[in-house]
Amino acid sequence: MKVLIVDDSATMRRILKTQLASLGASPILEAQNGEEGITMLAEHMPVDIVTLDVNMPVMDGMSALRAIRSNAAYANVKVVMVTSESEKERVVEAVAAGATNYVVKPFTPETLKAKLGL
Repeated sequence: MKVLIVDDSATMRRILKTQLASLGASPILEAQNGEEGITMLAEHMPVDIVTLDVNMPVMDGMSALRAIRSNAAYANVKVVMVTSESEKERVVEAVAAGATNYVVKPFTPETLKAKLGL
């Protein structure tokens, strides 16, 4: 399972990468913002799962999510928002925009596994 982690925090990318690798993900790609993530997604298709932080510079996660969902080539890519924002309105907004699931930081490996549908 190929995964793309999109998060501006190097620490969070490392945590996600470690947990995803323990779940059998390989290869695991990384991007620092939504714009870079969309470019990497296009260059490395097929990708099975994209994890998106909501708050990032250059292009935030919600904008990246909308861009991904507007492209039919990415229709089968699971997009999971991974963020510290737990407000119900943000979760509803993400799901309405096409997020497959929503993970609130901090999270356990078990929660990540369940939210990714693994």
